[in-house]
Amino acid sequence: MLVDFFLHLRAARLPVSINELLTLLEALQKDVIGPSLDDFYFLARTCLIKDESGFDRYDRAFAEYVRGLAAGGPGTAEVPAEWLRQQLRRSLSASELARLEKLGWNRLFEEFRKRLAEQDAAHHGGSKWIGTGGTSPFGHAGAHPEGIRVGGPSQGNRGAVKVWAARAYRDYDDQVQLGTRNIQVALRRLRRFAREGNELELDLPDTIDKTARNAGHLDLKLVPQRHNRVKVLMLLDVGGTMDEHIKVVEELFSATRAQFQHLHFYYFHNCVYDQLWRSNARRSRERFDTRDILRKYNRDYKLVFVGDATMSPYEILQAHGSIEYDNAEPGAVWLQRLITQFPRFAWINPEPESLWAYRQSTSIIRRILADKMYPLTLEGLTRAMRALAR
Repeated sequence: MLVDFFLHLRAARLPVSINELLTLLEALQKDVIGPSLDDFYFLARTCLIKDESGFDRYDRAFAEYVRGLAAGGPGTAEVPAEWLRQQLRRSLSASELARLEKLGWNRLFEEFRKRLAEQDAAHHGGSKWIGTGGTSPFGHAGAHPEGIRVGGPSQGNRGAVKVWAARAYRDYDDQVQLGTRNIQVALRRLRRFAREGNELELDLPDTIDKTARNAGHLDLKLVPQRHNRVKVLMLLDVGGTMDEHIKVVEELFSATRAQFQHLHFYYFHNCVYDQLWRSNARRSRERFDTRDILRKYNRDYKLVFVGDATMSPYEILQAHGSIEYDNAEPGAVWLQRLITQFPRFAWINPEPESLWAYRQSTSIIRRILADKMYPLTLEGLTRAMRALAR
């Protein structure tokens, strides 16, 4: 069974190895979990999946494999009763649980187990077997008002008392917008560590070596702690059309601050000009000359713009084109100065990439930045981090 499961994950393009399968087998032999499908799900994921970006694909592959067991006949689809009961307690309200008990959960569950033991093929329609359509309380897309939905879409009645193989990790699709934790996974590709500061961290290999050479007398060796040396200068568009993207930009900003110790940020509106600011509440009183920023930060900094690049083309190409004040030089001039000073740069755009071709201002900025504009998705952030790391 484990070999079939392993091959199923490989077929789903998950990078699982024989060594990881042996680790899972060893864990099962040592009885680290009980006879619970829920526990097996997490144990297998811990042993086999080494990258968080694979969790969603694993979740779907696991669900497909369990559905295969359910249709496989006797001896291959044992469903732990306690697992289903625990899932029900977590997913149903008190009133729903009371209604379920009133309908007789034990009877429903026993009937489900009985169908699993008796059924030896896929079934469509009808009123008894696990399958699709029909009026059976087991399966999916049927007309029964209450039952156990096994995979597949809901019919829309919202009457299932249990949904078998519900997905738990939906945010790792590389075409959806991300939460803070998922953004951090993508940003880690830009980390570069070095040992800096005081000697505070134990160097275990050197300590063992020196102690052995010292006839067993303990000789502690310390080294400076490892710190991420990457320096990031982030310029964030704020206000106007960016109000639609406040949540996801806040998540990106929060994740970036958590990942990079050397992070400096400033705000702008629509396009960068001769002044930036650090606090929107004090933007009229406390502004920073963009020339000073160009002098203050050296070329080691990675420059990251965050904005939807949606504005009038005049704001980029014309002097006095800003909608807020009388700018002496076009925004394009300031963009060129910034990317000349900071040769490793990227523009992160929260707008869907499919809309970029219809925004004249977006096309202009992409041309100025040599097409280094990336969508705010897992795939887009991964490409951006690779461009910044070069």
